[in-house]
Amino acid sequence: MTRAWYRPMTARRSDEEHRVATPLELLFDLSFVVAVASAAANLHHALTEDHIGHGVAGYLSVFFAIWWAWLNFTWFASAYDTDDVPYRLTTLVQIAGVLVVAAGVPRAFDRADFTVITVGYVIMRLAMVTQWLRAARSDRERAASARRYALGITLVQLGWVARLWLPDSVFWVGFLVLVLAELAVPVWAERVERTTWHPHHITERYGLFTLIVLGESILAATGAIAEALDAGHSQTELISLAVAGLVIVFSLWWLYFDHPAQDLLITLRFSLTWGYGHFLIFASVAAVGAGLEVAVDHDLHVSHLPAPAAGLATTVPIAVFLMVVWYIQVCPTQRGLITWAFPAAAVLALLSSLSPAPVHVVALVLAALVAVLVAVEHRHEPSRA
Repeated sequence: MTRAWYRPMTARRSDEEHRVATPLELLFDLSFVVAVASAAANLHHALTEDHIGHGVAGYLSVFFAIWWAWLNFTWFASAYDTDDVPYRLTTLVQIAGVLVVAAGVPRAFDRADFTVITVGYVIMRLAMVTQWLRAARSDRERAASARRYALGITLVQLGWVARLWLPDSVFWVGFLVLVLAELAVPVWAERVERTTWHPHHITERYGLFTLIVLGESILAATGAIAEALDAGHSQTELISLAVAGLVIVFSLWWLYFDHPAQDLLITLRFSLTWGYGHFLIFASVAAVGAGLEVAVDHDLHVSHLPAPAAGLATTVPIAVFLMVVWYIQVCPTQRGLITWAFPAAAVLALLSSLSPAPVHVVALVLAALVAVLVAVEHRHEPSRA
């Protein structure tokens, strides 16, 4: 089969059968591994040095750039993936932008210098503008929406570039204003005519990115423990910490993927809530890896954090994860015990920070929540003859 050099960028059907992630989309996701890993690693170092405010602010701002660029490509590709040569080349430009963002992460954390990250981010976003302009030319029915996307993205990118010259006193105010502007563009554009993204395809793509950040957490914790073992530290303590970390990651995977959401993405309002809410899911899961690294550092007495703060480095992102999954995936579909179990587990996760072994305790809390979930589902299973 010969690949087409160019295809009109007409809308794909939202009920298209066998719609799955493409190899190009998988490559796009993998390019974000470097950026996510760099952000999590710098968060770990900032927390270990007891620079909590600086570390968290830097991490969330960097992760927004990573997540928002990924989200915009994902939803666009779900509606307009032509897989022709111009589409592929434009996507590869976006991947190059991701790598520029990753290269700028250390400078953003160490010196609050966001120049390189902004350059990489603008590369990704302006590549999206060209895609939307293609869609506006070919898809007459949704041309107004596509033009709104192109205009809104362009104006906000001008704002990001101008922000580099803002004085330090209003630097973060400018950041928050531009974040709100970015979030408003899809709302403004989709109100004219909804694009034809595919609900099953979207949930699959979000699930794949969740797997990526879960993998980053495993990699980060494994690397920290391996370094400690090489340095000759107690194997018993580190092995128990590794087991607890695996229980945490396995539990997060179970809790997320046990509540598929493709049937929920019906209205624009809920779809935006679900899609935007994943910023906290992705960021919290990646932060769990940094928290597990902090736990290793604390056990090795190389961290400057007091014990409760070291515990919070793991338990806070877990509590955030539980509450967001509960709100956007559990509450819309479940009733009864399980709707209370998630908030209760989030509270217990935070309280476990005060225990002598917070990582081990929160692992037990998550395992218990999974057990409750399994028991509830088993009780509601139809009996088999």
